[in-house]
Amino acid sequence: MVKIGILGLQGDVREHARALRAAGAEPVVVKLPDRLHDVDALVIPGGESTTIGKLLERSDLLEPLRERAAQGLPLYGSCAGAILMAREIRGGQEVPQRVPVLDVGIRRNAYGRQVDSFETDLRVKELDEPFRAVFIRAPVIEETGPGVEVLAEVDGKPVLVRQGRMLASTFHPEMTDDARIHQMFVSMVAA
Repeated sequence: MVKIGILGLQGDVREHARALRAAGAEPVVVKLPDRLHDVDALVIPGGESTTIGKLLERSDLLEPLRERAAQGLPLYGSCAGAILMAREIRGGQEVPQRVPVLDVGIRRNAYGRQVDSFETDLRVKELDEPFRAVFIRAPVIEETGPGVEVLAEVDGKPVLVRQGRMLASTFHPEMTDDARIHQMFVSMVAA
């Protein structure tokens, strides 16, 4: 069974753990650098990207995570996690403490404030049935590099992308009882 870490500094840690269990993985909460060596992959959950970045640095996790990512550690970022993985943050809101390994340009809070949050059914490559996606103060992926595969879109904008053994969503799949996005990640890690 693959051990998938969940960055446990902020966000939907319990919800990701539940989804990973349902997807057949063993979830491990990662709050300290030594726990990074115990996992086969890492989920970076949603929350507030600037806060998570600062907590990564304060917890002495930022550099070890950058090193593991450079060595090929599979990563999955949901919402703020996708921002922390992005090569480029667009707009006036910089997030210096991040792991910029995903070849995308992303804009934070692009759909608006909390009140503008929404749900929609997504057509996702590799899934037979639509996936109900929850968008909460979601970012928008405005640009993808040549190695990035778009797996789902909303209004012509990518909301689920894959690059090698990395996955990123601008929505929160852990907020539903549907573990298929997590299963997709678990399959990528096990491959």
